[in-house]
Amino acid sequence: MKSSFKLLPILLALFCFGFKTDPTDQKSLAPNDSSNHKIVIYQVFTRLFGNTNTTNKPWGTIEENGVGKFKDFTSKALKEIKELGVTHIWYTGILHHDVIRDYTAYGISNDDPEVVKGRAGSPYAVKDYYSVDPDLAVDPAKRMEEFRTLLQRTHDQGLKVIIDIVPNHVARNYHSVTKMAGVKDFGETDDKSVTYARDNNFYYLPGESFKVPVLTEKPLGGSPNPMVDGRFDENPAKWTGNGSRMAQPKADDWYETVKINYGVRPDGTNDFESLPHGYDDKPALAHYAFWQGKSVPDSWLKFRDICLFWLKKGVDGFRFDIAEMVPVEFWSYLNSAIKKEYPKTILVAEVYNPSLVQSFIHVGKMDYLYDKVAFYDTLKKIIQGKAPADRLVKVQSNLADVEHHMMHFLENHDEQRLASPEFAGSAAKGKPAMVVSATISTSPTLLYFGQEVGEKGAENAGFGKPSRTSIFDYIGVPAHQRWMNGGAFDGGKLSKEEKSLRAFYKRLLNFTITSPALMGQYQELQTCNREKSVGYSDKIFSFARWSLNQKLVIVAGFDADHPNTFDLLLPIDLIRQWNLKDGTYTLTDHLNNNNNYLLLVEKQTGNIKLNLKPLESVILEVMGKKD
Repeated sequence: MKSSFKLLPILLALFCFGFKTDPTDQKSLAPNDSSNHKIVIYQVFTRLFGNTNTTNKPWGTIEENGVGKFKDFTSKALKEIKELGVTHIWYTGILHHDVIRDYTAYGISNDDPEVVKGRAGSPYAVKDYYSVDPDLAVDPAKRMEEFRTLLQRTHDQGLKVIIDIVPNHVARNYHSVTKMAGVKDFGETDDKSVTYARDNNFYYLPGESFKVPVLTEKPLGGSPNPMVDGRFDENPAKWTGNGSRMAQPKADDWYETVKINYGVRPDGTNDFESLPHGYDDKPALAHYAFWQGKSVPDSWLKFRDICLFWLKKGVDGFRFDIAEMVPVEFWSYLNSAIKKEYPKTILVAEVYNPSLVQSFIHVGKMDYLYDKVAFYDTLKKIIQGKAPADRLVKVQSNLADVEHHMMHFLENHDEQRLASPEFAGSAAKGKPAMVVSATISTSPTLLYFGQEVGEKGAENAGFGKPSRTSIFDYIGVPAHQRWMNGGAFDGGKLSKEEKSLRAFYKRLLNFTITSPALMGQYQELQTCNREKSVGYSDKIFSFARWSLNQKLVIVAGFDADHPNTFDLLLPIDLIRQWNLKDGTYTLTDHLNNNNNYLLLVEKQTGNIKLNLKPLESVILEVMGKKD
């Protein structure tokens, strides 16, 4: 019994060690992160941002419901976004995509409502890769010039610019009217007599004509349009964007788009060279050297030229839509070509399949991937009370070797709004999750416009339905409009609760982009405290982050109904790494401007007495030792 008793402190210390990582020791931090601080990406749906119209009629026209313009991103608006704690702005829906509006006076053909989603169109059905959405310009004839001016204003505020590239598919009626001399349209030189040829841009169904899908609701909500006639001229029919091989795709297919051919045969085998073994450990320039002199499919060349075109215009990075549906070898080719010419370009990919994560980072040379299936989905369940916070321990542990590359978010254009009844029903319930999301790793934080003021996405916009702000319709964004305040961008019409929420986001995000500890090491404190701390429930999550000159203890309280009083334990190994001697240390709470917390170190074990209000979180920095 004596021997067992003497071993107990050692066993307890081992039990409390928790999971530790040092992201700075990883074999590859993204090359654009030379400044060594976290980044925050503000995603804004461009045509919705500056719209002050509050009509919100389902299927409303641009005249009825209004639309935002490039010019609405004034220097004041961009300054406020920057001061929110943002480093990059992702302008979603910039490229010229299908819209149901007559721009024939500008040499643009009309788009058929039967192969367009919504009235304003999907930003992911790109019609012209060398132009921008005419809806966004005051003068559509000068739309590119207006975009270049927006780029300049954004850069003048110290923000970097990201736009979408959609390599998997294009609009069914793709046709560039602004392409440069010598550029061939997608499909222009295709051999349409065969299903597949390596240098065809599309896959075909020879002998079959395209048939419009049987839709669950009438195009444009039943509003009359001369092009709604049950026909769309496409002969032979092409494969649809999501891979459907039917001449008549279904209503839930991506029927407004056609699949791009990257040299993948219909049986799934590849018609291009593979990278030799070991290239996952090689830098982008080695990948670039490998592809020199290699014959690659025509679609590879087209998208390389498109990306370089936009980088030459001054864009700083890309978000690649549904990247996992395009072979990883193409990404090696494209991203290495980008990094060769523009090494600081930021490359973000929409990848959901966990089995592809390592390959798309190390072979595809992506800087960042969506962390949805693991991190976001787990946080959503915790917010909704369907899972304990404990699950985050394993999630973060499993991602340890790639955590820097896994971009965190709680909202984006595809996901439900936090404040919607279908998600949390309250923006406040997202606050602890946002603290964890923004501080647990070295990866970027993504914030969707309106999230910081509790937008609910409650409008029935037409094609787009409530809980997600519609990306297909002309619509207003009510909470965001209250912050916009008619173009003053001062939050003048926000409620008290909305102002408080935005202030919370501002404090949190600004702290994350300046904190050296958040680019340093991580250790979870959950396991030890769940076992040994009285009152520490499964609705609390805690961890430590530190660098050479900053030591943080972060605690998030997910309980919306009850306060939580407990002693937070810091294990022996953490106290030793922090080189803290026995005594009492002052703590500063960076989230709530509270200096009333103390850390007691006794026999190399730490203790912090906490009394968290419902949904309260703290970011505690260890300061000096008390006399």
